[in-house]
Parts: sequence; structure tokens; C-alpha cells
Amino acid sequence: MGIKVILTGATGMVGEGVMLTCLEHPDVEQVLIVNRRSYGLTHSKLQELLVPDFMDLDKFAERLTGYDACFFCAGISSVGMSETQYNHITYDVTMHFAEKLVQNMVFDYISGAHTDSSEKGRVMWARVKGRTENALMRLPFRKAYNFRPGFMKPAPGQKNLKVLYRVIRSCYPLLITLFPNQGCTLQEVGLAMIHSVQKGYPKQVLEIKDIRVLANPIKSLRSE
Repeated sequence: MGIKVILTGATGMVGEGVMLTCLEHPDVEQVLIVNRRSYGLTHSKLQELLVPDFMDLDKFAERLTGYDACFFCAGISSVGMSETQYNHITYDVTMHFAEKLVQNMVFDYISGAHTDSSEKGRVMWARVKGRTENALMRLPFRKAYNFRPGFMKPAPGQKNLKVLYRVIRSCYPLLITLFPNQGCTLQEVGLAMIHSVQKGYPKQVLEIKDIRVLANPIKSLRSE
């Protein structure tokens, strides 16, 4: 039996890349994307659940059971937002979704490089992300992992790309040569998430190096 995954954020860049990677993977049996608006894709493995308000999930409880993992890729930039606003979207909404989902499953959360685990630093977004990571790890999931990618090369077939990431896609070979420890591909993020369900990982906070190791375990062993 393949793994069954709930995925949020498919209408955004990260969620879309992870979703496409999951749909291509032979070990993924089913993907349920939970969105506020329709993604608009038909695929034999794909199901979609439209939820207008992630703070109102009770009526969808039955649809959210029976899965092996949740890949929580929904998120927003902190630019132009107050800490109160950003905290509500990043912490309150994420935690409410996760708490409604708690069961014997793996919960993978897309965080970000330089997230502040102490929750006390000067950078607002990093504090809030750190608080969210810490709270998720306290929930009684089978396992919770926090992924901290840097810049990411989009996956093939992606359509939800801002101009910056179209540039990153075209310049990725140069960028990764100049800054080898600052980025990875979205395919690697997706593969690492799938492998976190299948194989697990000794760390609950995955930096860029960890994401690559988990995405490519055979390659990583050969390089040691």
C-alpha cells in the first residue's frame, strides 16, 4: 500500500512543487489537497477539499482522517504585515489545523532558513516561525518535522511562480555553485517529505543539508 497524504498550499509555489513531486512518486497512493480555492488539476491520485476558512474545520473532520501524513506547505510572506497579523496566519491557523488533525501520522511543516527556535530574536518572522515549529513538535503526532529550505528551484511543470523564482529556476546551476549550502530544489523538498514518512529522520528540524540527505539517501551514503 502506498502512502496517503494531506497537503496544504498547493496554490502557492512550495505546495505546488511538493504536490507535483508526490503525484509523480510511485510510493504515493493518494494526495488530498486542502485549499481555499481550486487548483484546477485532474489526476488519478489527486483529490481536492475546498475549505474557505482553515479555522473552521469541524464539518470536514471525516474527510481528514485515514491519512499517513500531512505536508503543511501553506504560508505567507511577512512583508507589510504586523506581528499580530503574521502570527495569526502563521501560528494560529497552522496550529488550529494541526490540532484538528492529530492522529497517528507524520506532520511535515514548511518553515524557513534562519528560523529562530529561541522565539526571542529581533527578526519578527523568524520568531513566529520558531514558535510554530516548537508548538508542532509538542503535539502527539507519530512524528513532526520542520523543514527549513533556503532558495528553491521550482519543480518541472509548476505554474504558480513569482518573477523571482522564474529567475532562480533559470539561474539555479550558477546560484547553487556560488552558494552550495543556501538552496535546494523543490523536488528534493518533496522527496524528503515522502521519505520522512517512509524512513523517518533523526532530527525534527531539517536544515538545507538535512533536506538533501533525506531526499537522496543513497547519494548521501556514497559521498561519505
